[in-house]
Amino acid sequence: TDTAISMSSIVSASRQQVSSELAGEVVILNLNAGIYHGLDATGTRIWQLIQSPMKVSDVRDAILGEYDVEADRCGRDLLELLEKLAHSGLLEIHPQPA
Repeated sequence: TDTAISMSSIVSASRQQVSSELAGEVVILNLNAGIYHGLDATGTRIWQLIQSPMKVSDVRDAILGEYDVEADRCGRDLLELLEKLAHSGLLEIHPQPA
């Protein structure tokens, strides 16, 4: 996607995928590309949070509330993961409400 993701972006898991959780981690299959992606425990929690559209800053705040992580690092890591998911066709970026 050409759209940059920021803390004010609203994102959700793409509908063009199927995912399964196993032993606290998630495996996602991109239905269009036929490619599997795996997420660690923190990535799995983020994936759970974005099953419906959610503002990126709200995802960050939820992770900060659940994990012992520094806020700046959490934000950077979250944006990096979301960019990877978007690049893999696993993330939808929704228009900002007017």
